[in-house]
Amino acid sequence: MISVMGITSVILVLLVHSYFPSPKEKILQKEIENMEVHYSSVTDQLQSLSKVLSNLQERDANVHRMLLGMEPIDEGVWNGGVGGHDKYERLRNNKHAGKLLVETQQKIDKLERQLFLQSKSLDELVTSSKENEDKLASIPSIKPVREDKLKKNVKLLSGFGMRIHPVHKIRKMHAGIDFTAPHGTAIQATGKGKVISVKQRKRGYGRHVIIDHGYGYKTLYAHMSEIHVKEGQKISKGQQLGTVGSTGTSTAPHCHYEVRHHDKALNPIDYVLDGLTPSEYQELVRLASIPNQMLDY
Repeated sequence: MISVMGITSVILVLLVHSYFPSPKEKILQKEIENMEVHYSSVTDQLQSLSKVLSNLQERDANVHRMLLGMEPIDEGVWNGGVGGHDKYERLRNNKHAGKLLVETQQKIDKLERQLFLQSKSLDELVTSSKENEDKLASIPSIKPVREDKLKKNVKLLSGFGMRIHPVHKIRKMHAGIDFTAPHGTAIQATGKGKVISVKQRKRGYGRHVIIDHGYGYKTLYAHMSEIHVKEGQKISKGQQLGTVGSTGTSTAPHCHYEVRHHDKALNPIDYVLDGLTPSEYQELVRLASIPNQMLDY
């Protein structure tokens, strides 16, 4: 009888605790419910931040790849973890919430690592953009003489390649382009850089200037009447260097213009893109390719 009563009492106690928890248990249960709601909110925020960061990383990768020719962040590095000892060991020892705590901390650590990688990538992007901005300003890209100042609207243009020698009437390599213009017309720098040579010769190039633009590029402006710059001077794109003349070995006033990359002569027609539509550029290329007579030798 006593045994039956004892068992009944235990059952009653269990039922009471199950359906009628103590005030302390009620408080604890409320805290657990609040924690679950808060954890769910934190998890949603982490996922949202992760999506935003992944989107930023993808756009950043496209900018690197398409515009600046840089390698994007390696996917393995971006999605990789941190090796070494188990940094979550203490969290795992938590009997009731260990797994939950570890998963949350791993998400936070991954987000933190990706933020660091993205920050470094953006720093590199800014640096590269500045370098490319400088490069674009430095590489020759305009004509050495304004088109509205050129004679016959660039109809007489002795281009790059084999041309007829003005005296001996034989074919000879012409390493630049002859832009005909009236005596005294301003000659302008085709990109920013530094004047590395100012020479005055009775033959050959006559009075001429050479600019080092960096990135392996140099330009030469020859047969000048006057020179307005000096060696060592820094030059901006479009700045006047001097005026058109016919000094040295020249048969008429013009600006003999050369573009060199690592001291190899390039066709300057590829570096005179200013103010031209595609059709106008094609016409300039056609005119420069006509096998006419060069104006210097």
